[in-house]
Amino acid sequence: MAVIRPFAAIRPCDEKAERIAALPYDVYNRQEAKAEVEREPESFLKIDRAETQLDDSVDTYAPEVYQRAHDTLWEMVKKGDFVRDKKPCYYIYELTMDGRTQTGIVACASIDDYRNGVIKKHENTRADKEQDRITHVDTCNAQTGPIYLAYRANQVISDVIVKVKKTKPVNDFTAPDGITHRVWIIDIKTDIDAIQSAFDGIKEIYIADGHHRAASAVKVGFKRRLENPGCDGSEEFNYFMSVLFPDEELMIMDYNRVVKDLNGLIDEDFLNKMKELFEVEEVARENRKPAEAGKFSMYLDGKWYMCGFKKEDVPNDPVGKLDVSMLQEILLAPVLGIKDPKTDARIDFVGGIRGLDELERRCKKDCHVAFAMYPTSIHELFDVADAGLLMPPKSTWFEPKLRSGLFIHQI
Repeated sequence: MAVIRPFAAIRPCDEKAERIAALPYDVYNRQEAKAEVEREPESFLKIDRAETQLDDSVDTYAPEVYQRAHDTLWEMVKKGDFVRDKKPCYYIYELTMDGRTQTGIVACASIDDYRNGVIKKHENTRADKEQDRITHVDTCNAQTGPIYLAYRANQVISDVIVKVKKTKPVNDFTAPDGITHRVWIIDIKTDIDAIQSAFDGIKEIYIADGHHRAASAVKVGFKRRLENPGCDGSEEFNYFMSVLFPDEELMIMDYNRVVKDLNGLIDEDFLNKMKELFEVEEVARENRKPAEAGKFSMYLDGKWYMCGFKKEDVPNDPVGKLDVSMLQEILLAPVLGIKDPKTDARIDFVGGIRGLDELERRCKKDCHVAFAMYPTSIHELFDVADAGLLMPPKSTWFEPKLRSGLFIHQI
């Protein structure tokens, strides 16, 4: 069963929350992060990406970068930019994008549950990306970016959320990108006990987004266990900060593909090959978006085509039957010669937040053909994780992104 416990968060003071809250560190390159910190000097990016405070000649992963992150964080805490709650609480974090709201519980999850499979993964992680966050968490002595977790909806948890959301939030602001963020504190003992008991009865928790942050926080926790042989398991480093969302509220957007050439084929021959492999019909531009699983659309030579997988080609396994998997196995590898989409420079991936116009733009700029996918569902993700398997690369695009800096977990 899942151990999801309350914690005493360090949070930005109300008047600074809007300025401090920042998109995750990994959505920016170095120059973009630096420009954002110049635009908003209070941005939490100056902690999550502390190289923004140093000369460009300093390596992104130099020891002084992580020390600067530590010093900046605790200086801000000391001068009152952040406040520390006096007792362990749960928190409600609500995000509203384009009129659609999703609400999560901010809490700490057990590193043992990550290790023993109660918290399920669907992606591999890279050692170099892990090491960056391991050093950041360990040096700062704090987890600064929450892990995006999902669980099957629970009525008890939902009832507490509905009740608490009737009160005034401690944070309520709309970010420059139009997404509204609201935070409530759950500090009444009966509500805390109800939530904790409900999670005690949940058998599986899933990492939706943030595999590298999760792996890094867990490795720091086990490192500190070795450094503190007398620990009893209650120490904060045994837990990692998360936001847990019910499955029914999560939105996964499409993750689309653009390919730079047709692997030696001309348009006519490629289109004929498509008609052999799929059900293909030319459609008007306004009908270019796939409306159901098993369908994808293609942009080729200024025209849109709706394509469908043939029933006999759908395998009976949770990974193989994903639309992104079938596209790879039926078309991208054998026809376009893209054997490994993680390393092949001829393919690129476009998150659904950019819209389908971006696919047309890329085809006019540097690509030849584009494929618009129907979004992978959260339950497809659950099925893959439950089977102990991995999702194909670039299968899911979660929106809206959780802000860093709204909650800090000192370890």
